[in-house]
Amino acid sequence: MKKVKFIYNPYSGENLIIDKLDKVIKIHQEAGYTIVPYRVDKNVDVINAFNDFKDVNYHYVLIAGGDGTIDSVVNAMAKVGVSVPIGILPVGTANDFGKFLGMPNDIIKSCKQILNSEVTAVDLGSINDKYFVNVASTGLFTDVSQKTDVNLKNTIGKLAYYLKGLEELPNFRKLKIKIKSKEMEFEGHMYFMLVFNGQTAGNFKLASRAEATDGLLDVIIFKAIPIIELIPLFVKVLRGEHLDSDNVIYFKTDNLCIESPEDIVTDIDGEKGPDFPLNIKCIKGGLKVLGVKS
Repeated sequence: MKKVKFIYNPYSGENLIIDKLDKVIKIHQEAGYTIVPYRVDKNVDVINAFNDFKDVNYHYVLIAGGDGTIDSVVNAMAKVGVSVPIGILPVGTANDFGKFLGMPNDIIKSCKQILNSEVTAVDLGSINDKYFVNVASTGLFTDVSQKTDVNLKNTIGKLAYYLKGLEELPNFRKLKIKIKSKEMEFEGHMYFMLVFNGQTAGNFKLASRAEATDGLLDVIIFKAIPIIELIPLFVKVLRGEHLDSDNVIYFKTDNLCIESPEDIVTDIDGEKGPDFPLNIKCIKGGLKVLGVKS
């Protein structure tokens, strides 16, 4: 039987994967695969999941978790030089990257879609010495995911992010930023910015024009504008019309540099990102994935 390394995060979402472990194993065994599980633990580096890769020829890595779990596994694979394809079971709170690739929420359907697919090389983002699969961001509210209690996320799901975001409103202020790429140069004030490899963040489809295999990242900068103009802008976001707004800078690029003197953090796929300055690139076809829906 061919072997599959199964890395699952029991803390993701509403702990859904725990009740589905037997079904995941069963459907793979019926397809001629042996599952070798690895449980993600808060106090153990996920890189340990790959300790046996020198001795075992794995067909692919199956990941059950949200964007943060996928991100950590992809970064660990890069560190140890593992280049086998991945398959995604989206069981996290948002699952933005899995949805972007067309993975269904139903675990059994996702398994079958993976097992009946060919490998697709999709783009991968890099930020300084790390990788991101869905989005890198900075500015206001970008560390909400980092600050949101895991138990609260598991209890009330995406609502936990929104509640935490409300707590951050007193810190609302404009931020100085300098951005440079061959397509765009900007030096001024903004509220926040996102660099997408995927399309959505927290299930908001902000980068509707992003593609998985075009070799480009979609950059969205929400400029600092008078408070009175924010509500109309938010309405445009809900309608998907914000990319053409005068209050938003939007462009595609494969390489950009970002500098800021502000005391703000960066976020990559819901986890803490590196400090400024940032050098962000798109690695065209840098990630091999099974189950991608065309």
